[in-house]
Amino acid sequence: MDRLKLIRLILKMVDLNNIISLVMKSKKAFLGSKQALKASKSGKTAALILASNCKTKTLITLKNYAKNSKIPVYIYPSSRADLGAACGVPFPVSVLAIRESNDPEIVKIKQELNKNIN
Repeated sequence: MDRLKLIRLILKMVDLNNIISLVMKSKKAFLGSKQALKASKSGKTAALILASNCKTKTLITLKNYAKNSKIPVYIYPSSRADLGAACGVPFPVSVLAIRESNDPEIVKIKQELNKNIN
């Protein structure tokens, strides 16, 4: 990986970690694939963040459901353990689902995700 790509990846992770921190502080998140799928099916999900090494079946299931439901999906560029650390929990996290809300913080987070991650 060349230096420029590495710098871009690090900046992307910093932005995403800041967003994850805000989501966790606002208590507007579901952790885990089962919770994320359940929340997505009930229309309570604004966005999904999946660890880069989550199980293939989980990845395919959530991406397909999100595509049909028009829920944005972001791939966290590191492991489940790192996503768990970014969430501030002492265990690996495959999926972080951001709750749908009209809360100004969540609206701001969705705008930041769209601006910085894509």
